[in-house]
Amino acid sequence: MSYLTYPFMQRALIAAVLVGLCAPAVGTYLVQKKLSLMGDGIGHVAFAGVGLGILLGTSPVLVAVVVSAAGAIAMEVMRSRAKTSGDMALAILFYGGIATGALLISINGDSSINVQSYLFGSILTVNNSDIIVTAVLAAFVLLVTIGLRRALFATSHDEEFARVGGVPVMLLNILLAMTAAVTVSVAMRVVGLLLVSALLVLPVASAQQLTGSFASTFAAAIGIGVVVTLAGVLLAYPVNVGPGSLIVVVAIGVFFLCALASRARERLFRRRHAIDATTEPVAQAT
Repeated sequence: MSYLTYPFMQRALIAAVLVGLCAPAVGTYLVQKKLSLMGDGIGHVAFAGVGLGILLGTSPVLVAVVVSAAGAIAMEVMRSRAKTSGDMALAILFYGGIATGALLISINGDSSINVQSYLFGSILTVNNSDIIVTAVLAAFVLLVTIGLRRALFATSHDEEFARVGGVPVMLLNILLAMTAAVTVSVAMRVVGLLLVSALLVLPVASAQQLTGSFASTFAAAIGIGVVVTLAGVLLAYPVNVGPGSLIVVVAIGVFFLCALASRARERLFRRRHAIDATTEPVAQAT
């Protein structure tokens, strides 16, 4: 594995760890709120930010952070104030984001721009400045998701109960939406905007197969996220495939393994319970 000594591979691994940490941290709350597809909607809005950044000649990633955060806030406002259902608000983000992004890129007219690197990721091309930006944004995400975990869990589990308890539900929902937008923008260089939702959801879905509480799911999802992102990057280079798509395939494989392990554990538990039930009368009789 001599390729691990290459600077670009080392930067890719650092980026993979950062994204593997923050994506499942946000995803745990989104899954709890039944907003698993929110990452897709924000990803499409982030594509509009990429198009705007290219048109303005500035950093597409930073512009994507701002635009996707604004889109996420708009979705949350529509969902809670405008009598628009969550899936309808997501649909508006889907279509509006991808259409605006395509329009802005076509207006720019520069055929040398590699749009696929934003749609499907280009983790092997990240530079030192990308790592710094990613680290800062990832630190913000982890600070919010860990530092406010009790309040965020309350709003994710039962908004009405949290509101009665004096929790600022609307403010926390907007903060979570903004954090999800930052996460999508960070993960854009790793798996791409079209696959970013997978990193938000799949590690959480895998962790839920093996855990029984929100706290354990949160911790396990982060661990799984780091493992699958590292595995995807490490396997992609020697087999010469795109790291972004391979990371998602690995995450899907881990989900099925966790599901099988969960089924096996349940069968073992039922078998032991059945054995205990049949031997208990004998023990009482003696």
